[in-house]
Amino acid sequence: MHTVLKAGGFTTGGLNFDAKVRRQSIDVEDLFHAHIGGMDAFARGLKNAAKIIQDGRLDKMIKERYSGWDGALGKDIEARKVGFAELEAYSLQHGEPEDPKRPPGADREHTQRVYLAEG
Repeated sequence: MHTVLKAGGFTTGGLNFDAKVRRQSIDVEDLFHAHIGGMDAFARGLKNAAKIIQDGRLDKMIKERYSGWDGALGKDIEARKVGFAELEAYSLQHGEPEDPKRPPGADREHTQRVYLAEG
């Protein structure tokens, strides 16, 4: 639902929704309740996604994580102005990052906790 909201909502379609019962039942009432439960889950997801977007923490974390693409080199890569040879030369000249295991915004556990704890 987060992705749906970030994309502007439903503009040309909807979701492919298919409810399945949890047990081996084809009882009409079980299928009815399975659909209600599924739609309730979508509704909760929509409300949580709206809170997450409004809060802004996740967007800030993502922006920080990929901030390197906003610099000159990142923009040149995205514009296809540099290739592997230029990137190799850049890497040889600048060496490894200080902590290659921990780029900015790499707090995956923290990000998941913020993202999944809403609700």
